[in-house]
Order: sequence, then structure tokens, then C-alpha cells
Amino acid sequence: MNIFNTTNMSIISRILLIAENEGVRITSFEKIIGASKGVLSRAAKNNTDIQSKWITSIVEKYPKYNAHWLLTGNGEMLHKEKPYKEPTNNFSLATDSKVEYQTVPLYDIEAYAGLVPLFKNGVEKPLEHISIPGIPKCDGAVHVTGDSMYPLLKSGDIVLYKKINNIKDNIFFGEMYLISVDMDGEEYVAVKYINKSELKDHIKLVSYNQYHAERDIPLSKVRALAFVKASIRINSMN
Repeated sequence: MNIFNTTNMSIISRILLIAENEGVRITSFEKIIGASKGVLSRAAKNNTDIQSKWITSIVEKYPKYNAHWLLTGNGEMLHKEKPYKEPTNNFSLATDSKVEYQTVPLYDIEAYAGLVPLFKNGVEKPLEHISIPGIPKCDGAVHVTGDSMYPLLKSGDIVLYKKINNIKDNIFFGEMYLISVDMDGEEYVAVKYINKSELKDHIKLVSYNQYHAERDIPLSKVRALAFVKASIRINSMN
């Protein structure tokens, strides 16, 4: 919680607050975010702006801090974390290295109007962060919608994902993916298994729910893709 108003402070002043809160000297803080010596200290001395890449690096290195607060001074300095003991399902590959503990940003995919803008700009505005142990490194998490993967995944469940940059060469058939497909100019986002298609330059989208038919789509229609590494089910008690 903010104990004083930070909206009138500069971004560099709020960065200094983060360093102070972490108990880190500014020179050490520069090293942690990959900046050259003096990048932050000079900006603090002259009260000047810094490059956006250093702000992005701070958010990535210290995900518990609210990026919206860092940029504007509005809101809380720290995210309210939801502690989850274990993932409900683990879909990691046999070759994946597991991280003992990580904090994963949870995003509202509707706020970004799709997966493509989320992957491009998602670091800026997560809803909150999820603390989770024992899964491979993840880039983010989103809520599941629809029932195509029911009962394995239910609408409202959370899936944790790892983005795929080179889609054509990095599909492992039979695995579960978070996928964005161009359907007549509209973006269709879903969680699906991807299998090999008998059609040239196509992939087959497969649901866990037996009432959803398989579908072959051109690989060129895939706009964004991510491995689903784990899922979390929120059980509410009335």
C-alpha cells in the first residue's frame, strides 16, 4: 500500500523507491536490470526520463511491482499476489526444466482485444501475479473461456503459457497450446491440442471435449501460439 502520494513524482523517483524497498544500491540496481553504470543515477540527479527498455526490464526483474504504478504513480506499488500451492494440471514437456518458484503475470485477454496484442504489450498491465512452484518458466497466464477442453479445463480456469516465436518450426504435435487464428479477419482464441494434418501446410485443432469436432486450418492463419505449461482451477466455496 502507498503511504504517500506518488502521482506527482517522476518515474525515476518511483524507481528509486523500488530500489530502496528492495534494499539495493542504485549501482547494483543498474546491474540487475542490465543497464550501464550511471544510467539511473544520472537520470535521478538530473530528474530526466530513461529509455522504456529499462522500465520493461524493471517490470520483468521485479514482477511484484505494479507497472501501472511505476508509469503513472496511480494505484498500489505492489501487486496483490494470489498464493497457489500447486498447479491443478502440469502439461510440461519431458525436456522442460522446472523452476523451483516463480511469479507469473495474470492477464485479462479481453482487455487486450486478443492474443496478438497481449503478447506484444502484455508486460505493461497484468491483472495480478500468481506465485507458483515446480513448473517450467512461463511468460504469463490467462483465464480459459468456453468448454472445448472440458472436463480437463473448465471455463474460468487459469492456463499458464510460454510464448512461441518461431511458430512454423516449433510445434510439437500432440501437445496443448494457447492459439490465435485468423478467421475471416476476426481473431479466434482457444486452448487446443495440435495434431498433424493430412492436408499440406495445415494443422489439426483437437478438443478434449468429445462433442467438439476436429478442425484442419492453414498454418498461415495462426497469428500467435504458446505452449500451455500448467493449469489452475479456482474452487470457490459458498
